[in-house]
Amino acid sequence: RITRAELELDSVERGGLRRMRWSRRLREVPSRIWSDDEWRRLQLGYRAGAMEEKWNVFAEGQTVFCHRSWTGLGYFEVTFALVEGGGWRISSGKVARDRSDLLTRLLPGRRRHSDAFNLVLLELVLSGIVLGEPAAELRAKLNELVRKQSPAPDDIPDGFAEHVFRGQRSE
Repeated sequence: RITRAELELDSVERGGLRRMRWSRRLREVPSRIWSDDEWRRLQLGYRAGAMEEKWNVFAEGQTVFCHRSWTGLGYFEVTFALVEGGGWRISSGKVARDRSDLLTRLLPGRRRHSDAFNLVLLELVLSGIVLGEPAAELRAKLNELVRKQSPAPDDIPDGFAEHVFRGQRSE
């Protein structure tokens, strides 16, 4: 299980983990219902092992925290709730509004905090990075959203959105 304390030690030379200074409530959260096994795996977290891996994820109780691995900045904080009939669903969450973070600087203007973008990125980090699922549909949606939000969509190379926002996952 990855803990906040472990990640603090790993990133101490870069200032440690940093909580979101400014955040806003997620207006929409993924509708996915996570199985009990997936919830257990999400609670174990994920630690980036190389620069190409962009996310550190850990859980405290029923809240999952997603921090950028290099800067330590918190980007998502989501709370899960047990679903009647089995499984877990994200019941609420927050997203960073910190302009010093790469994620918020790369998307232009007022569209910087696109609800659709955050919805896709959150689910992609949890399913594709933490759980190691292929998540091809989510990856394609992320690329599409970034192109739509760009002032010059034809200038965005294939794989840009995944490299910058999602990052890689080591096995």
